[in-house]
Amino acid sequence: MTKLALGILDMSPRFDRASDEEALIQSAKLASSAEKWGYGRYWLSEHHGMDSLACTAPEVMLAHIGARTSKIRIGAGAVLLPHYSPLKVAECFNLLATLYPGRIDLGIGRAPGGDAHTTMALSGNFLAHVGEMPDKVHQLCELIDGSYRYDGESVRARPQPKQPPELWMLGTNVKSADMAASCGSYYAFGQFMSSSDGPEIVQTYRDSFKPSAQREKPYVIVAVNAICASTDSQALTLAEQFRDQFPESPLGRSELKGTDDRMALIVGDVTRMRQRLLEIQETYEADEIMIVCPGIGYEERLESFRLIAEAAGLNESKQEERTE
Repeated sequence: MTKLALGILDMSPRFDRASDEEALIQSAKLASSAEKWGYGRYWLSEHHGMDSLACTAPEVMLAHIGARTSKIRIGAGAVLLPHYSPLKVAECFNLLATLYPGRIDLGIGRAPGGDAHTTMALSGNFLAHVGEMPDKVHQLCELIDGSYRYDGESVRARPQPKQPPELWMLGTNVKSADMAASCGSYYAFGQFMSSSDGPEIVQTYRDSFKPSAQREKPYVIVAVNAICASTDSQALTLAEQFRDQFPESPLGRSELKGTDDRMALIVGDVTRMRQRLLEIQETYEADEIMIVCPGIGYEERLESFRLIAEAAGLNESKQEERTE
């Protein structure tokens, strides 16, 4: 079986009125389980002021998770750069890269990450900060590469790891693709939250990519919503439970019901899941696929990720490694 490269994007959700403490415990459990099942990456998102999501500072949580895993790449998906100083972001992730060599991903995005009042309390005029995004991205690239200068003087983001964090631009439109291409970063396209023409956006990134000090070639992750269970009917039941809880969400639609919505859930058993993942890989010519699993409960979520690993051939490859 051909092995697919898979990652996980975790939003540290609070299912069934769980506490923030429980949500973060479950995130750490998911990361260690993902490593065991053969996933190559585990990313945490950043959100502010949201009762349903527990992670406001992925860089802090990543230090916790890094100590509880040994080889899976861990990263932010994403640090919301308009809120922050590029130097401070580079320092945080250089520190993580020093602690966990060769394992740290720095994903950056431009979303506010919360409601208007929370956003203003966090960093003031967000729209003005978004306008500064191209300059901040350029500064961050130079800080990671070690070439940044301020008033003509060299400024280093310390500590200086032997292997810098991998820089990723996360987005859902042509603007993010162009920004990733211009600074020579890798690109993660969020199909799970976009109704745009994803394959065209990803191709724009590839066509416009400019090699940088750290990255010679373009590289693409496509992030999708997925629920997997032992049977199609069980997977559909889980999807319908989510739809009933969040009836206004576009994720309430599922492919088993014949919809043709880019934001729809991929729902099914292992066989159907493998077929759809292969189709997505071919459509986007994706180097990796990242899985987002919506609100179906902690145990159901773990089982879904385990079965998706099986669908991608990850479990099989791990078994082969053990028998060699």
